[in-house]
Amino acid sequence: MASIKKPGKNILERFSQSITLFTGSAKAFFIASMVILAWIITGPIFNFSDTWQLVINTGTTIVTFLMVFLIQRAQNKESLSMQLKLNELVAAVNGASNNLIDVEDLSELELGILHQHYMQLAVMAKEFRDIRESHSVEEADRRHKLKQNYIKKGVQQ
Repeated sequence: MASIKKPGKNILERFSQSITLFTGSAKAFFIASMVILAWIITGPIFNFSDTWQLVINTGTTIVTFLMVFLIQRAQNKESLSMQLKLNELVAAVNGASNNLIDVEDLSELELGILHQHYMQLAVMAKEFRDIRESHSVEEADRRHKLKQNYIKKGVQQ
């Protein structure tokens, strides 16, 4: 997969993206497998010496250290782009709760409170067992109260 040069990307970002794409490829896996195989084959030549072992240990440590940063960079970028896409969907859907836009910036306490609201929504949804309906917490609460009033009026008559 070729990297497309886009405006706003500096050389370090383009380089790290290229390395990330390459290291996730079958070709990179093949090359890594061949390096390990070559190391194993050379074991008897070097009498399985400490230096022979140190070569692979040092090499894998360096690669692992650098890969941690590349993986974290890719994860951060992917997470941010997913959050932005979800924010757009929440903002675009009529009746969706705007409380969910930028929810990732809330504190743990605020996330817990929001989770409780959605647990309440799940309880209300189970009461009527209609899986075709989905609403924001506020809308669901309002509809739930209307349904309860309608049921109570029907029972009283």
